[in-house]
Order: sequence, then structure tokens, then C-alpha cells
Amino acid sequence: MFMRFFTELREAKVPVTLKEYLMLMEAMDKVVIERTVDEFYYLSRSALVKDEKNLDRFDQVFSHVFKGLEKVDGIGVSDIPAEWLKKLSDQFLTDEEKAQIEAMGGFEALMEELAKRMKDAKEGKGEGDEGKGGMGPKGDSPFGANGYHPEGVRIGQDKGRHGKAIKVWDKREYKNLDDSVELGTRNIKVALRRLRRWVREGAQEELDMNATIRGTAEKGYLDINLRAERRNKISVLIFFDIGGSMDSHIKVCEELFSAARSEFKNMEFYYFHNCLYESVWKDNRRRHAEKLNTWDILHKYSHDYKVIFVGDATMSPYEITYPGGSVEHWNEEAGAVWIDRVAGIYENMIWLNPTAERHWDYTPSIELMKQLLGDRMYPLTIEGLDKAMRQLSR
Repeated sequence: MFMRFFTELREAKVPVTLKEYLMLMEAMDKVVIERTVDEFYYLSRSALVKDEKNLDRFDQVFSHVFKGLEKVDGIGVSDIPAEWLKKLSDQFLTDEEKAQIEAMGGFEALMEELAKRMKDAKEGKGEGDEGKGGMGPKGDSPFGANGYHPEGVRIGQDKGRHGKAIKVWDKREYKNLDDSVELGTRNIKVALRRLRRWVREGAQEELDMNATIRGTAEKGYLDINLRAERRNKISVLIFFDIGGSMDSHIKVCEELFSAARSEFKNMEFYYFHNCLYESVWKDNRRRHAEKLNTWDILHKYSHDYKVIFVGDATMSPYEITYPGGSVEHWNEEAGAVWIDRVAGIYENMIWLNPTAERHWDYTPSIELMKQLLGDRMYPLTIEGLDKAMRQLSR
């Protein structure tokens, strides 16, 4: 069964390796968990899943291999683990409700009755939906949907009404952690962590365990060694497109800004509109009064900065290719000239686009900007951000 589990994970495109599988088998051999399905689930998930986006596929394969949920069209009593129902009934039922269950003959009788009623239902001999013993909305049968019973098995209903069902036995519906979904702050942080260069600098205030052990062994007495804390040395310069068509992407840009602030201690940011020109700004409320010279910005930060443009690149192509093409002012030089200058100074430069990639081919300005950046434009999704960070790490 375990080998089948491994092979089905591979078939479901969950990237598990033989080494990880053998590690799981070693953990089982050393009895690091109790031999229960729940504990094996968490152990195997920890050992075999390396990326959050694969959690849903792992759950589906696990259910298929160890519970068989995906292989049945109907539900039989043998499909319902009896220990689940029994364990929960002892925890949550009142003495009066337990007595009502016992009056039916106990838990085993409940399961037998479920099998009988489902068989009758298949043959068209089922009870009505209403009243005493009914399985429907106004019934008090322990089986079915919307009715009331102190210890019910809910079947065929998207959510409970009375909160008394002790097992919801419907086909599980999964919500994918899809590579194409827009990002939340937490997912952005996970993706940004690929862009790191660790160095040890500053005061020596962190215990160096290896050096301490080695020094103690060599000198014969406790020799405590300290070292500087590891810090992320990556420096990032971000230019955010603001206003116009970007208004519909404010939320995801705020999430990106918040995550970048948290992950990169050495980060600078500036705003522009549509395309980079001779000036940028830090405060959108005072952008006409407090503009900053782009040329000065490009010579203020060293060439080892990682440059990120964030914008939908949706504009008139003239705004990129012609002097005076800007919609807000007369630009002496075309936007393409300024993008080329940035590329000449900073080797690592990318563009993050919040517009869905499937729409890019229909917008000429996006194609133009992609060409200017050497095709280093990425969608602002989990997968896109992951690829962008790999590009900047080169």
C-alpha cells in the first residue's frame, strides 16, 4: 500500500523523491508516531510535501489510497469508519441524547440501520422526508440532510443546520492552491524568500555552537564562541506604477509592498505612471510638487541592486516609443530610453504584471515592454513571482 501511495503521488505530479519515501519508511520503522491514519497523514505530509501548492493534490491522493473516497459513487456503511462516529459521540452528546441513541440499540444498530435505509432508498422503498423517522428537512432520522437528531450522519447537504452531525460523509471538495491565483501577503513572502544572499555582519552576539564545541574539546574547559547574526544582504529597488488602469490592482500591490518591506531590510521604492520618465516620486499626494530626478535615482543606488518594476504596462504604445508621448506631461525623451538606461546600470531587472498573462497578447504596449526588458516580464501570481525571484537570483 505504501508503494502504491508513492507511485500515485508521482502520477498526480506531486514531486516526491525516493529519498523522501525511504525517510518516511524509516520513521515508520522506528515508530515515531502512533499507528493511526491521522498521525500517518501528518507524518507523510511533512516528509513528502515540500511546497504549499501541492498540499491539495497530496490530500486527494491520500484520501484515494487510504480512505477510498474518490472511488465510490454512493455511500455504504462499510465506507464509514465506525471509530470516528463513536469517538465524537462520547465527547459532545448530553446524557439525554446518549440515552436516545441507546434506545435505538446503540451505535452498532445505528450503522446497521443506515445500511438498511440506504438499501431501501436504492430500491425505492425509502421513508418520507417528513415527521417521525423521516430523512428530510423536517424529519428526525439520524440520516440524511437538514433534519434533527442528536447523533446524525449528514449526507447530501453543503452545510449543517443544527450542528449535531457527528460525521459529514460527503465527497470532499478541494480548493486548489493554484499556481495561477493572485497572491496574498503570506504567499508573496514565501516566494520572495527565494531572493536572499546571507552574510554574517554586525556585532558578534549569536552563539556559534560548532566553534564552542570544538574549542571546549581542544582546551578542556568551556570555551564559548560567538558570531555575527546572519542577515539578508539583498538590496532591492522597486518602481510602482500608480493611477489609471492600476487602480484595479491596488490590493495586490499593497500586499506585495507589505511583504517586500518585511522580507527585504534594504529596500527602496518610488512611484511612476504608466512608463518610467525623467522623474519619479515618493508621496502620491504631493507627486506634482515633490518630484525626484530619475537620473539622480539611478546613480544613487549601486549596480548590485535588484530592480523590480510593478505595473500593468497597459498604455498607448506612443507613451513608450515617442518623446511627448506621456499622457500627463511633455517628456523630452521616450520612455524606452529610460528603461534602456536602467537596464544598462542594473544587471538584474524584472517587471511584475498584475494583469492575467492570457490577456498580454492583446495589448501592444505589454509586448513592447517585454521586448525592452529582454522578455523578463512575469505575471503577479505564485508561479510568476517564483520565476521572477529565480531570475533575479542569477
